[in-house]
Amino acid sequence: METKQRKDNHDQCEIFCYDEEKVNRLSKKIEKEKEEFTSVADMFKALADETRLKIAYTLTQENELCVCDVANIIGTTNATASHHLRHLRNLRIAKSRKEGKLVFYSLDDPHVTSLIVNAMVHSQED
Repeated sequence: METKQRKDNHDQCEIFCYDEEKVNRLSKKIEKEKEEFTSVADMFKALADETRLKIAYTLTQENELCVCDVANIIGTTNATASHHLRHLRNLRIAKSRKEGKLVFYSLDDPHVTSLIVNAMVHSQED
C-alpha cells in the first residue's frame, strides 16, 4: 500500500492509500454498468429542472392527471406542461395514455414514485 502526506483538510484523507481489492472489484462493476449510469444521470438531469420535478411530484399525489390539470396545478400553459411531460415520458419517468381528445399522464412505475417521494422527504430533514 502506497502512502503520501497531504495537507490537513477535513474533506480529504490525510494520507493517500486504497484497498486494491475493493477498487478493482468496483471499477469493473462501474465499467460493466456504463450505459445504466448514463440513463440514470439523464433521469436525474430531467428531475433537476424545477418545473419537471413539480410535475413528477404532482403525479405522486394522483394516479394520473391530464395535461390540462398539470398545467393548471403548476401555473403554466398547456403547451409548456405538454413539453415537460413529453420529456418525462421519453426518459421513462412518466407514461401517457390518450382518451378521446385528452392525454393522461402517470408515473412510469413504483420505483420512480419512490425516488421522488424519498427525495422530497430527504429535503425536509434537518
